[in-house]
Amino acid sequence: MEWSKLELTGAEFRDLVNAAMERVARWVDTLDRQPASDVKDAEPRARSLVEERLPRQGSPLDELLELLFDRAVPLSLNTAGPGYLAYIPGGGLLHAAVGDLIADAVNRYVGVWIAAPGMVQLESNVVRWFCEIAGYPEGSGGFLTSGGSLANFTAIVAARFARLGDRLEGGTIYASDQTHSSIPKAARLAGFPADSVKLIPSDETFRIRLDLLEQQIAADRRAGKEPFLLVGNAGTTNTGAVDDLQALADLAEREGLWFHVDAAYGGFFNLTERGRAVLRGIERSDSVVLDPHKTLFFPYGTGSLLVRDRTKLEEAHALSADYLPEMRRAPDLVDFCQLSPELSRPPRGLRVWLALKLCGIEAFARALDEKLDLAQWAAAQLREIEGIEIVAEPQLSTLAFRLTRPGMDTPELNRLNRRFLELINERRRVYLTGTMLGDRFVLRICVVSFRTHLDRMEQALEDIRAAVSELAGAGD
Repeated sequence: MEWSKLELTGAEFRDLVNAAMERVARWVDTLDRQPASDVKDAEPRARSLVEERLPRQGSPLDELLELLFDRAVPLSLNTAGPGYLAYIPGGGLLHAAVGDLIADAVNRYVGVWIAAPGMVQLESNVVRWFCEIAGYPEGSGGFLTSGGSLANFTAIVAARFARLGDRLEGGTIYASDQTHSSIPKAARLAGFPADSVKLIPSDETFRIRLDLLEQQIAADRRAGKEPFLLVGNAGTTNTGAVDDLQALADLAEREGLWFHVDAAYGGFFNLTERGRAVLRGIERSDSVVLDPHKTLFFPYGTGSLLVRDRTKLEEAHALSADYLPEMRRAPDLVDFCQLSPELSRPPRGLRVWLALKLCGIEAFARALDEKLDLAQWAAAQLREIEGIEIVAEPQLSTLAFRLTRPGMDTPELNRLNRRFLELINERRRVYLTGTMLGDRFVLRICVVSFRTHLDRMEQALEDIRAAVSELAGAGD
């Protein structure tokens, strides 16, 4: 079959998809046996793909699928597999892939409402559901983004317009020293100098210190600064820490600050009883980031920004042009280009809408409860291993730990733990990452993937124990 022509019939498209699906299905069925990482000799293997020239004529599909599934796809960290316990994302929900196939095939434009009212409404429904999960009232709203970085940027822009108008000078932003790097980056992109972002030290549980925060705000006011934005964490990347959101909401209210919560990782745990207890106060924020491609298990490129008052997004982003149609005035109809930086945008909502409608939100809530259980189980198992120190207990589904040795100073312990991490990952059944907490290098376990269950966590602990024994046998 030749698929090199640009205009395919429905039958030809079906055959094309079926041929590709054979390889995809085979890949899915072997996921639990695939290595958790395969990046050995990554440079020469990647460079072998660099040599491609601009194709003048079409190539057979079989050859292209072979290149993809035998050479390109395996050369990676297996982020879709059950052994991926690294960083935070753990997506790859297959229902979403079907939504993307439909969305890409029908190719509807959703930047303005009139171009595809039906598709825009489905995406608006998704945003409304997310507002409900976050505990936001009627009048809230937002949009789906490519991820938390763009969402944090848009939130900072909205906060600036709401609190400072067009002014930048003196505007000051407050966040924890554990805050994601996208916050200071977003502030820079929004036009604020680097010293406008005040990173407040965190406590022994890696939550922002309220006493130091209040002192810094007072000092900045005395110095003529204009504090306007407070960022709370609802699940940090380093340790999964959740700030005291109730106390931060109280402080923001007293000080007249826009209260933004970066809940890219942690926010969807609000679907669980334990999560709601940890995240109490998130519903009082002015804006919140939720990443479905983290704890709703969606493919990369699925983020969201929600605001308590949708009009604040419109005030910051609504512009028009002669070539654009008239924008909506009704509060229940949305032109997404009036709420976000994007005019051209894909219909991201369909992947989410289809999966939520097919599975129901309770399926996601049960999966998240399982991840909370698995993180607690892992922490309990680690505590039983001689020499292991739990540096950050799981507040959600992430924990941090390290191997200790009597008499070793911090640099020696850091070298030991870097080797410890290598030994665990060399077994390729799980993939962990490390981070720095102050001057200490620690290992992280982040249980997020919907494909990760107790059997894989048992393998993770087997590999951790084996690495501990190997280091002991080698005299470290």
